[in-house]
Amino acid sequence: MKWTISCLCCFLLIGCNQKQQSKANEDAIEPSIKIHQNTLKLIQSKGKSIIERIKVPGDFTRQKVELNSFANYLRNLPLKPHGSKVKHYDGTKKPNNAIYEAVIDLPIGNKDLHQCADAIMRLKAEYLWETGKYDDIHFNFTNGFRVEYSKWMEGNRMIVDGNKTYWKPGAQRTNNYDNFWKYMELIFTYAGTASLEKELKPMDLSEMQIGDVFIKGGHPGHAVIVLDMAENAKGEQLFMLGQSYMPAQEIQILKNNQTKHISPWYRLDNFEVLNTPEWSFTSDQLKRFEK
Repeated sequence: MKWTISCLCCFLLIGCNQKQQSKANEDAIEPSIKIHQNTLKLIQSKGKSIIERIKVPGDFTRQKVELNSFANYLRNLPLKPHGSKVKHYDGTKKPNNAIYEAVIDLPIGNKDLHQCADAIMRLKAEYLWETGKYDDIHFNFTNGFRVEYSKWMEGNRMIVDGNKTYWKPGAQRTNNYDNFWKYMELIFTYAGTASLEKELKPMDLSEMQIGDVFIKGGHPGHAVIVLDMAENAKGEQLFMLGQSYMPAQEIQILKNNQTKHISPWYRLDNFEVLNTPEWSFTSDQLKRFEK
């Protein structure tokens, strides 16, 4: 359960549970990208990662990225076996009603915490932790208090007393994965779409990069992350999206139910509304981590 800073007895602060489906673009799904259907064997069922499982259509190629970049980390995320169902934190399974193409093979814990914005913060933090960039791991609580992993691993612990938030020494210096995950569960508890939206900088669609985020902060709110991108010689671009949802659940690669013949890729054009299986975003809701 997630609790607000001002009162630890409040209901969940972060909501991803109200399904939104804008009808704005549902009739405008004729692809401008012409791809022959016989080239569209996009899903390689034996692939164990995003880059191995999901191929690019037609004359597209994946965008070039740096080997040690966040983009490369995302497109190489491990996948559960083809056809796997998304699991909730309590072990129950999420029906796949044309929602997801694949499931990211990462543990999510056994608490109702790993929801939409949490999954995005987790991916960013895991990349930074795995590459030893500990000083770059920090997120803000909903009250604006900045919580740095570097302070956490030094043994400091967060005290939340009503509207007051402060650090206090209380543990040994530790930097293993278990301690990192405890830090992330703290972030999951006191941060979410409302806080993450304020941390990210707005981006124009034409500047989209792997790792960017479509986010609507609020109660409820939702967020999805760009997991991969591809382009062709004409400059046309495709992108792929991932999400968690509510209740806490595994990260999933979203289907494209508007342009099914290139699913799970989405076309990057001058759309005003982005329809995903469980939420609709506007084009001005694209944002990026500062670092």
